[in-house]
Amino acid sequence: MKTVMVLLMIAVLVALASAGVFMLRRGNRSGDGGTDDRSRHMARALALRVGLSVALFLFILLSWYMGWVRPTGIPIGQ
Repeated sequence: MKTVMVLLMIAVLVALASAGVFMLRRGNRSGDGGTDDRSRHMARALALRVGLSVALFLFILLSWYMGWVRPTGIPIGQ
């Protein structure tokens, strides 16, 4: 279960990085069409990141409810 959580977190980071790449990439020099394509791709990547983040949160809640993972807390004074 922890492997699934780590893979989802990596997917969230990849989607965030791809949105950053689309934001920084220059558009086509043929006109304003490149800017529209760039912003569409960036919005899609950010929407994917939000969807993956919500899925990760719900999976963590489900895992906790089913007993697959247990919160351990931070040991104090040891």
